[in-house]
Amino acid sequence: MTQTICKELGDADAILADLGAAVSIYGSARLPSTSAEYVMAERLARRLSDLGLTVISGGGPSIMEAANKGAFGGRGQSVGLNIVLPHEQKANEFQDISLQFDSFSARKATFLKYSQAHIVMAGGFGTLDELFECLTQVQTGKMVRCPIILVGRDFWQGLMDWLGTQLIGRKLIHAHDLDYLYLRDDEDEIMQIIQTHFDL
Repeated sequence: MTQTICKELGDADAILADLGAAVSIYGSARLPSTSAEYVMAERLARRLSDLGLTVISGGGPSIMEAANKGAFGGRGQSVGLNIVLPHEQKANEFQDISLQFDSFSARKATFLKYSQAHIVMAGGFGTLDELFECLTQVQTGKMVRCPIILVGRDFWQGLMDWLGTQLIGRKLIHAHDLDYLYLRDDEDEIMQIIQTHFDL
């Protein structure tokens, strides 16, 4: 396992070393292309790409495909960090750069190393894993503070309430640990956060 992780990290560094400014978009592999989340992910990715930003996704179907598809038609690069799974995950066709990982650890490390902002759509365990990896790295100072944007109040409000009442309320984290965590519904507001962060 250690050899696999080291090799995959080395391969990613060799390919992505000159990537430039990038935003990761995370989300479900299971939502249909007709879902509101898919449509918004594609639109956001296109707008980010039109600004010259690279868009990174998990490289698979659904929200990941939407992110790559939107970016693929713009000025920025479309990057997919694909994971080998026994089911579900198959690389989508909208990738300028496509990397394949056996290790979730190496894949997450690559997301965090090459992204300077993170957009999180609705998703399952994998999406939650990626979200909390971002939050942990920022909280502990292992990663430079950057926007982590949750998209969709209907989906994420319950989590935000729990973070406030249970984690902050019981002093398990500090309130400022969530300073860079945003909850937004509006596409223009999301873009404004990103543009301000990148000074665009």
